[in-house]
Amino acid sequence: MSGRLQSLINAMKNEQLEQITVSDSYAIYYLTGIFIDPGERMLVLYVNIDGTVKLIVNELFPIKGDMSKNTVYYNDTQNPVEMLYSIADNSKRLGIDKNWPSKFLISLIEMSSNNITFVNSSYILDKIRIVKDKEEIEFMKKASEINDKAMELIQKFVKPGMSEMDILNQLNLLYKELGATGGFSFEPIIAFGKNSADPHHSTSSDCKLNIGDTITIDTGCIYNMYCSDMTRTIFLGEPSEKQKEVYDIVHKANLAGIQAAKPGARFCDIDNAARKYITDKGYGKYFLHRTGHSIGLECHEAGDVSAVNEDILRPGMIVSVEPGIYLAEEFGVRVEDLILITEDGCEVLNKQTKELVII
Repeated sequence: MSGRLQSLINAMKNEQLEQITVSDSYAIYYLTGIFIDPGERMLVLYVNIDGTVKLIVNELFPIKGDMSKNTVYYNDTQNPVEMLYSIADNSKRLGIDKNWPSKFLISLIEMSSNNITFVNSSYILDKIRIVKDKEEIEFMKKASEINDKAMELIQKFVKPGMSEMDILNQLNLLYKELGATGGFSFEPIIAFGKNSADPHHSTSSDCKLNIGDTITIDTGCIYNMYCSDMTRTIFLGEPSEKQKEVYDIVHKANLAGIQAAKPGARFCDIDNAARKYITDKGYGKYFLHRTGHSIGLECHEAGDVSAVNEDILRPGMIVSVEPGIYLAEEFGVRVEDLILITEDGCEVLNKQTKELVII
């Protein structure tokens, strides 16, 4: 992990920012290999371009290995913000993580008495994390492989009369059997019939599956801390002509977005390609969300696939392509894959079929 810390320090030098704090648990894991959920207690990794690295952590979380010599402990009777203030260089700007409770930040601001200038430094580490290294890519390919197999098996499990929650619970079991190491990467969305028209439907134990229903399954698992995410929409019984039409449009929009993904293109180019296809088919106003998001240690990371993100795609980035059409009080369709930007295009990490599936 020392290589990642050095990459961060080099990026800080390029940004002419002498010191930063990292307080997001996943970002700290990325840099150190140590994952801690501190609850209400403060957890901060302080990094200075002179090579000073200090992990400030409650003594309830003992650190082993190389980072132990860089660890500063506090107990529940001590003020960890004072410790951070004493470590920081009060004559220099201090970068602050986007994910740090205001109770700590405000306390530090009050303590500094305007001696320190605070800036948002999260973008520096975000730019590093958005490009995955070889190990990260292998973990994410494995997570997607497990997700593919789970999606294949769950489709065989589906039958009339079961609830949305029945499918969610079965997915949880399948991930454990298939070798996922961390369960769900997010709370899955299982939506039957009219519920599928809600992009962020909350899976229910009350809704029962009926012949003719659209079934949206948006799910993902974790392998060695890294996430997968995919969506498939299937049908119980013969779908109507309208359901077939909408499914075909969303499927082809997904393919159009993937086709636009390559090094040198922009995030917005993926969104524009998928959105244009749906709009040209007359359903543009029913595509209610951005086309995707970056993914890695967290299911949603910095770098969204939206119409306003003009950042350039680079090899090693992994994003979702998930267009959808949502017809209120009728049904919805979403098709989602993860793609890896390669040197000459992209690789689709999900292999599970996107052809129309009828159960």
